[in-house]
Amino acid sequence: MSSSSISVIQLSFSAQTKSLRYVGIFFFLLGLPSASLLSGTLDIAGRIDVLANRLALWYEYAPLIASLIREGFSPPTIEETTGISGVEQNRLIVGAQVRDSLVQSNADPDLLAAFETGGAELLYEIRLLSASQRVAAARFLVENRCDGKAAQELARAMKDFPSRRGDKGWESFDYTLPGDCLSFMYYRQGKEHRNPSEQRTSALEQALRVAETEAARNVILEELEGKGEEGDTVGEGEAAARVSVVRLRIGEVAEASSVVLLPVSAAEEREILEAPFESRSQGEFGVVVAEKGWGKWVVLPSWDPVVGLGKGGVVVSFPDARVLPWKVNRWYKEEPILVVANRSNREVGADHGFYLVNSDAEGLKVQRGFALKEKGFTQSLGTVLLVVRPPKEENDELSDEDWE
Repeated sequence: MSSSSISVIQLSFSAQTKSLRYVGIFFFLLGLPSASLLSGTLDIAGRIDVLANRLALWYEYAPLIASLIREGFSPPTIEETTGISGVEQNRLIVGAQVRDSLVQSNADPDLLAAFETGGAELLYEIRLLSASQRVAAARFLVENRCDGKAAQELARAMKDFPSRRGDKGWESFDYTLPGDCLSFMYYRQGKEHRNPSEQRTSALEQALRVAETEAARNVILEELEGKGEEGDTVGEGEAAARVSVVRLRIGEVAEASSVVLLPVSAAEEREILEAPFESRSQGEFGVVVAEKGWGKWVVLPSWDPVVGLGKGGVVVSFPDARVLPWKVNRWYKEEPILVVANRSNREVGADHGFYLVNSDAEGLKVQRGFALKEKGFTQSLGTVLLVVRPPKEENDELSDEDWE
């Protein structure tokens, strides 16, 4: 639709604008949704005027945007005539649909009322949750006066929580409570930092603030007081060393403030030895240059175990976790893993350290220092720093109920 046509429509409707405002005010005074009642009778110019002048509550005029799109208007055209950006149009439409689902779930009227002003941004962020989760999340957002960023974190934590089954401490958090889901996310993030460190303490304290159950708070307090385990336990014995075992979250690399780029090797000694020993960034654009060509690389967040790794870093890809000396057989057959190792430190030193070794009888494995010393090993292929589990698949597509 051309801008001249739009101008003609707006001019032809100018005489009705004032009366439309009065009608909107009249319905408002009666406590009726003006835009909803008028959407079936307003012509195009009328709908544009309602949107341009915000003549109703946001969730009442949001459906008018979808109706204009059905009439052939594009988001840029709607933005030009109403001043509502394309991003905001989508947020309003989806937010209104989320609100409708809260109404259908018999959410408390006071809860719904809390989203009458500026509620689209918050409700939009919980769009991927189930109907029951939306009600619980909406209540948490209101009670904790959350902003859009906090709402996004909460939705991500609730969506991600079921996929973390088997992670240390998971069973102590209640998946039906938004605060516990969010708390577990912070708890997990805290355990990925070096102990002790300011980042670790800060994340755990944040987890403690939002936890809703006593069981969750107890687990976090144990970690803060140094009684909990740092990551999953690899190996046996009271003095067992800890290697951080983390599950990479979908989108975590994109959200990381800094990342590391490491060569990936198959679980073969030859490939581990041949992988580039060093890569560095050059020039104003930080172009990464490796000492030689290599076909497989991985980008990981700059977690504490790999910060400052420098030369010698390599990531070895294993089809499952049976190569690790696990204390408990839990998920070790279920999924592939990446083992991050430092080839600059190959000496088998600490009894409770973990090392990559190639045994003719067992193939490439991760072994503890004391076990290797008993077999006469003094050198390894590298010291193990971190074990990474893959992200769980999540459906980030909008469901049918998110669209008109």
